[in-house]
Amino acid sequence: MKPWMYPLFIVIGASCYGILSTIIKLAIHDGFTASEAVTAQYYTGFLLALIIFLFAKRSMPKLRGSFPVLIAGLFTAITGTVYGKSVEYMPASLAVVLLFQFTWIGMLYECVAARRLPKKTEVVSLIFLFGGTILAAGLIDVDVSGIPWQGWAWGLAAAFSFAAFVTANQKPVPGMGVVTRLFLMSFYAAIAITFFQSPEIIWNGKLSEGLWLYGAILGVFGIVLPIFLFSIGVPKVGAGMSSILSAMELPVAIIASMLLLGERLTLLQFLGILLVLFGMTLPAMLQRFSLHRRQQLKHLQ
Repeated sequence: MKPWMYPLFIVIGASCYGILSTIIKLAIHDGFTASEAVTAQYYTGFLLALIIFLFAKRSMPKLRGSFPVLIAGLFTAITGTVYGKSVEYMPASLAVVLLFQFTWIGMLYECVAARRLPKKTEVVSLIFLFGGTILAAGLIDVDVSGIPWQGWAWGLAAAFSFAAFVTANQKPVPGMGVVTRLFLMSFYAAIAITFFQSPEIIWNGKLSEGLWLYGAILGVFGIVLPIFLFSIGVPKVGAGMSSILSAMELPVAIIASMLLLGERLTLLQFLGILLVLFGMTLPAMLQRFSLHRRQQLKHLQ
């Protein structure tokens, strides 16, 4: 597989996450709760992962050495739960900004694990991402004085949790393929979500009332595709750079809200999206520029 494909997998996986909030809002518009939609997402995602596993493997997975997968699955469920809690206490735009602190938190995790300082390109990239996030989320006119401390706590918890999910995905498990990893991670996440959300959708008839459709969409774009793509890309790209590339989630979330919910896109939000995209691509551009410059110097010598 060509090297440029691994960062692309991260960007596509993060883009899948970007449409989830819009789909959940559509489910709420149809009379379901956010908790029911999230539960349907994890249960349906596990069912789809099970079907894929049975067709691809047709044998029991080996659990030896799968602790990183267990951790990633738990943090997947925790992120969905605590992010939903933060939205209950604060505007969704501010909750998104708090969630996107995972960019520098993920970088911090990797630097601590590797015992290194952040690179200059990484720091500059994070500055652009943070500034772009504030503009894209429309925070310029938001009054934060009346927001309770619980909202800030849940929002930051979501950021730390998502960063931990990305970091846990960085560690490959010897002898475990991507399909097995997808199955086990979705299984652990489904178990965890049972204690946090609404498992009663299995027997209260909500699935037959149309919740299954939202669960299927959320399961594909919130479980199967991102976990599959992150499991391939993150071990090759690294947790720090994966956190930066995952910022693609925000522009996709804003565009999806505009197209499916009819929300207005302001000029500042558009400029914020451009800043986020620039911050994502900046490390790669500087790396190519540095490589080109070294080649020129070598040629002159």
